[in-house]
Amino acid sequence: MLEEKRNQKKETVVVLDFGSQYTQLILRRVRELGFYCELLPYDEPWENVEKLSPVAFILSGGPSSVYDENAPKIPQYVFDSNLPVLGICYGLQAIVHQLGGKVEKSTHREFGPATLNVIKHVGIFQNLPNSFTVWMSHSDRVEVLPENFEVIARSENSPYAAVRSIDDRFYGVQFHPEVAHTQFGKQILENFLKKVAKLNPNWKISNLAEQIIEDLRRKIDGRVILGLSGGVDSSVVAMLLHKAVPDKFIPIFVDTGLLRKNECIEVVKQFEEIGIHIHYVDASEKFLEVLDGVEDPEEKRKRIGHTFIDVFYEEAMKLKEKYGDIKYLAQGTLYPDIIESKVAERKAGAKIKTHHNVGGLPEKLPFEIIEPLRYLFKDEVRMLGQEIGLPSSILKRHPFPGPGLAVRIIGSVTREAVKTLQEADFIFIEELKKWDLYDKVWQAFAVLLPIKSVGVMGDYRTYENVIALRAVTSEDGMTADWAKLPHDFLNHVAKRIVNEVKGVNRVVYDITSKPPATIEWE
Repeated sequence: MLEEKRNQKKETVVVLDFGSQYTQLILRRVRELGFYCELLPYDEPWENVEKLSPVAFILSGGPSSVYDENAPKIPQYVFDSNLPVLGICYGLQAIVHQLGGKVEKSTHREFGPATLNVIKHVGIFQNLPNSFTVWMSHSDRVEVLPENFEVIARSENSPYAAVRSIDDRFYGVQFHPEVAHTQFGKQILENFLKKVAKLNPNWKISNLAEQIIEDLRRKIDGRVILGLSGGVDSSVVAMLLHKAVPDKFIPIFVDTGLLRKNECIEVVKQFEEIGIHIHYVDASEKFLEVLDGVEDPEEKRKRIGHTFIDVFYEEAMKLKEKYGDIKYLAQGTLYPDIIESKVAERKAGAKIKTHHNVGGLPEKLPFEIIEPLRYLFKDEVRMLGQEIGLPSSILKRHPFPGPGLAVRIIGSVTREAVKTLQEADFIFIEELKKWDLYDKVWQAFAVLLPIKSVGVMGDYRTYENVIALRAVTSEDGMTADWAKLPHDFLNHVAKRIVNEVKGVNRVVYDITSKPPATIEWE
């Protein structure tokens, strides 16, 4: 289906991953510039790369040193392909090392901002200033260039901060153009793609929407079910399926009892207005039962995950018995989910958790998996959703954890705790929207803390719950800064929560960034 079409027709900028924490940013920047690209492990066999119709290679950074015994190597087909190559950080060092130059441990490591001085305004540096700030992250550096290479930029600690081959095919930079901290980073990548590789943009979300819908229509010859949460990813998949196969699509909404206040009603109503009828399952009693007395956050996640799978499986089997021809399970798996799940199988990167959409649910269900978003990033999914007509109230929703409010109740999850948190969270979100602040933060929520504090209400001393408010600004959730919300807004929200939410007498605001903290408290 999408796999075949993508392999046959799409010219691809191939990013080979050597384990950098920034690798996904390379793909995002390249796609933002209008070029289709995919990420593959550095040791991917040529037969798989060839299927993508590669037109250029970008080699990512990584944690290894080129002189380590088992250091990752650039595959020979990169050198034999005659395609343009851009090496970033470790990618640069590997090019130099494998073509006969020399890389050594630097006497001074460079981590953070550095001033880059451009020597030659050629190729990737066309139309850029003589000097600007770049983001460095390395402890090795190039000392001797291979034959037929020249230096085109320096920094204080990197005499070969950017190099190129005389034939203009190989470029390498010691810094990271993909991160926001590098000035003109996007222009450097654009210069590589347009001026060095001489490529034309070939990636547009509007064209993609038509292609996905047509592919789904052609592929699906039975009924398809989807676990709909009301979040952006599953909502976009629901809309795609509704447009492609409206008579064969059954979305299943499982009410865990751990959702925001009124969320079930709102989700069902929103989709009914679009013309999508939801199969609603109230499993709230079951979830509260399995969480009784559980305080450990990982145990909460585990129990919620297992229970969700059991409930979903039971409903899916009922529907299969009723309709008989349910053949497919659709999921809102995104490209980062695929990448993270594959990292554990690769040699260059550190292990990252397996995403629930990629490993878990499908193993138990006897359906063919359909993942129409598997090659898209979150921002691309939002654009796709806008293209196919999803309302902004769905597309602009803040991220919400799969286990729901259970991981925002620190300690034991009870019906009373859920109700208290729902009411406080509802006030916070409602006021953010009223003050026109909701779309200006990446995520905002309330947390119920496992402590009580002394307070005074009227003539009475109280000993009641504490609510923490959390709001962050971020691009992708990988790093985040606490949102500098107006003091009078926070004052207003705190007063409302204390006055209107029974059992709460204190509100605090979390001003910790990520890192060192995470966005969620559990």
